Amino acid sequence: MNLQTETRNDVVIIYVKEERLDAHNSGELKIEVQRLFEEGKKNVLVDLKDVRFIDSSGLGALVSGFKNAISHQGILKLSSLQSQVRSMFELTRLHRVFEIFSSTSEALDNF
Repeated sequence: MNLQTETRNDVVIIYVKEERLDAHNSGELKIEVQRLFEEGKKNVLVDLKDVRFIDSSGLGALVSGFKNAISHQGILKLSSLQSQVRSMFELTRLHRVFEIFSSTSEALDNF
């Protein structure tokens, strides 16, 4: 999986550089988020701008990251969801669980 990370202020941004977040690659995202929280990072933003499709495995990886954030007294937010991905979050009602922002800059302003 192609993940790029960047730190701005005290927020680690993970850019998912894949068109699909599914069973074939979601495990890598899950491991990366877990590693960041275990290293003591408190604020993580996952940018999904390039993701056009997400399945239950992808959603599960993000939910796992959210639980990891809570257990480490951290925060996990999402940004830049494509319309089809956003629809999956609404269908599964996960848009009520995650803080989702339309852009990375908007999300950074809300940490």
